[in-house]
Amino acid sequence: MCLSVPSQVTELHDDASVTVNTLGVKRRVSAHLMTEPLAIGDFVLIHIGFVMNKIDETEANLSLALYKEIVEKLALEEQA
Repeated sequence: MCLSVPSQVTELHDDASVTVNTLGVKRRVSAHLMTEPLAIGDFVLIHIGFVMNKIDETEANLSLALYKEIVEKLALEEQA
């Protein structure tokens, strides 16, 4: 099973790749599998270095909030 964290496109490149921000980590990934164009600010899901699809901003923000909540709870458990 794969868990994909929503990533936001921050840069577009001429070689069909994009730079994305995933929870504060920036990395360059391939957009070769996308059939629709991407724009700066789009939210996407990535699998093994490839953008698989765009997702709605509302859904992305809900998922990101949930991931942050999970991380906070895990950090509190480690402190106990």
